[in-house]
Amino acid sequence: MLQLIDFSEFLTGNALKKQSAAKTLLAGFRNAGFVYLENFGIEASRINEVFAISAQFFKRSQEQKDSLAWTTPESNRGYVSAGREKVTNLEDKKAVEQLRAQAPDLKETFEIGRDDEPAYPNSWPDKFDQDGKVFKETMIGFFETCKHLQLLVMRAVALGMGLDETYFDEYSDGGDNTLRLLHYPSVRKGVFEENESQVRAGEHSDYGSITLLFQDDRGGLQVQTPRGNFVHAKPIPNTVVINAGDLLARWSNDTIRSTIHRVVEPPRPVKHAAEGEVDVDEYPARYSIAYFCNPNFDKFIDAIPGTYEQTGKKYEGVNSGEYLVQRLATTY
Repeated sequence: MLQLIDFSEFLTGNALKKQSAAKTLLAGFRNAGFVYLENFGIEASRINEVFAISAQFFKRSQEQKDSLAWTTPESNRGYVSAGREKVTNLEDKKAVEQLRAQAPDLKETFEIGRDDEPAYPNSWPDKFDQDGKVFKETMIGFFETCKHLQLLVMRAVALGMGLDETYFDEYSDGGDNTLRLLHYPSVRKGVFEENESQVRAGEHSDYGSITLLFQDDRGGLQVQTPRGNFVHAKPIPNTVVINAGDLLARWSNDTIRSTIHRVVEPPRPVKHAAEGEVDVDEYPARYSIAYFCNPNFDKFIDAIPGTYEQTGKKYEGVNSGEYLVQRLATTY
């Protein structure tokens, strides 16, 4: 069971409540790697607006979307068509290609980075029409909103670890993050019955420090427990799911868990009729929005003092940007 944390206690509570919320968040990251936050400072109406504009984008013609295509791991911006990316923790590119051929991910995405890097511009649809201009303005604003929440969550992590609350600020202020819009198209039930390895998104951990995940009400996200089985991370209205990534696990010398997760078919689709529930042959579309938070790309990530003195360092230090490019290069 993933913890549900009232984040207002960290944001506006007194010193004791703030410390308690930070400790609870850290415990959730150490035990499960995932938590739910409520009262985290972003209005539900704002999130609903972003979901609606995201859904409208994916209704564009394939030709328009393909003209905005993702190009390189270094840029990591643009549209990714269904089946192009295979999320996995495999490191061998040939093994990933075999897995992609066997069970491609059933999703399309749009990747948005910081909008102030001339070498890596975002691929905006504003050139098409007024809706494209609204899309750009909305997503730039939401990117910055999520960046602010990232800073606050990392401050809670620092406080929970007994560090100065601003310890991670200098590692997080650059905004070298990715706002990912996801669309999992509707799919026949038989697709999963005919191929037991088929999922909507494969088993993987996230690469950076933390991820903010906003879900619709469809379900399908599963999180691996320490015992190795998967449990549903059911959508809870007015919450955001936060999980720790691989770089935060390395940073903490594995005192924080970066947990394997996946997206599978949601609970059995039914419709309600006068005579009772009736099976439906198709799983409906699912939408989600992930904000992948990374340490600034020029930062060197090594075990934090206090996490390794008794056990030794489990990982060599890495450059944040180089590490993330290497991980992305494997999945495309």
